[in-house]
Amino acid sequence: MGFLTFKGGVHPYDGKELSKNQPIEKYLPKGEMVYPLSQHIGAPAVPLVKKGDHVLAGEKIAEAGGFVSAPIHSSVSGTVKGIEPRLTPAGVMAESIIIENDQQYEETEFSSAVLEELSPEEIIKRIQNAGVVGMGGAGFPTHVKLSPKDPSKIEYILVNGAECEPYLTSDYRRMLEEPEKVIQGLQVMLALFKNATGCICIEDNKQDCIDKMKALVKDLPRIEVKELKTKYPQGGERTLIYAVTGREINSSMLPADVGCIVDNIDTVTAIYKGVILGRPVMSRIITVTGDALSSPRNFQVLIGTNMSELIQAAGGMKDTPAKIISGGPMMGIAMYDLNVPCVKTSSAFLCLKKDEVSSAVQTACINCGRCVSVCPGHVLPARLATFAERGDKESFLKFDGMECCECGCCSYICPAKRPLTQSIKSMRKIVLADRKKK
Repeated sequence: MGFLTFKGGVHPYDGKELSKNQPIEKYLPKGEMVYPLSQHIGAPAVPLVKKGDHVLAGEKIAEAGGFVSAPIHSSVSGTVKGIEPRLTPAGVMAESIIIENDQQYEETEFSSAVLEELSPEEIIKRIQNAGVVGMGGAGFPTHVKLSPKDPSKIEYILVNGAECEPYLTSDYRRMLEEPEKVIQGLQVMLALFKNATGCICIEDNKQDCIDKMKALVKDLPRIEVKELKTKYPQGGERTLIYAVTGREINSSMLPADVGCIVDNIDTVTAIYKGVILGRPVMSRIITVTGDALSSPRNFQVLIGTNMSELIQAAGGMKDTPAKIISGGPMMGIAMYDLNVPCVKTSSAFLCLKKDEVSSAVQTACINCGRCVSVCPGHVLPARLATFAERGDKESFLKFDGMECCECGCCSYICPAKRPLTQSIKSMRKIVLADRKKK
């Protein structure tokens, strides 16, 4: 597999030290709350409330718009101000429910459960009702992922604790401070797949997490800790499966096709809360970091909180940021407005003093092959980017352009500073859009 590797196997500056030693802080929002109806892959959620309605924290305010969809719950108590388009961290406008936070945080009643008393169907239903989606960034509805055609063929449940992206430390803090919740979430998943082994996968730059997890699972059947070499993109779904099991998948396959289920740390924790505690997805941990920020932190944030509030809670800017990214520097999305809500898939907000991408001078490809050497998808990024720039969809597909995982390795390593990943990503979107029309 291709990876970005450096001396010692680690990026020379990964930015994690800015926030890795900052314990999780609970942040209570001050302004209005915004809940986009599209916080997941699939059909948007359908509103259940209208302007003027009073809601409680934990109350369902939008129901799933189909099987591949997820409900949305209010994270505060307050009054619905309206339903209107609002900007999301992805840089698009989406219909959103706006709630005026009354600062009381009154909660609806939650129904807890005992795992051993639940059938597989009841477990899936509780996950679905809790609105759990892939919280590592993909946003795929978790109840769909945990419903393969033949559960008996699932051999591995991989808990993705690699957190290989630079600067991000939210999963690290979760594993360090609340490892029991991760393990209990994994036990819920194992109850669905009787032939599976649960593997908590952690890179070796998080030895304290590895030691803590190993101590907690040593007497638990069917659960083990997998220590992985620190590489990027080790936490990618395909690369993680290969690293742990030696099995390979491509863009036309699902992990279940090779007997695997993969979910990240926050998703597995949400599964525990949804099934055992009966609490829907109302919050998540977000890393607010970067060298332009005064005091990088890890916050436990209520879904719907305005991002600009988090920036101020982290001390505000000490320097004028040249770039702010939703997510990490490799796969995140550059932002042009801070007035956006934190959603289920928000893992980090990164504030950088220098924008290395815009300041780079692009030159012609020198055919050095470095992009090929680091590509985990075994494709030819420079050639694919050229096809994408020319709008040559036929050649793009012929040379396996859909196998790109958009990890950014090729753009990072390119001495000509070509925006390879961005060009390939744009063409992939065109191809997927065309497939939906057919």
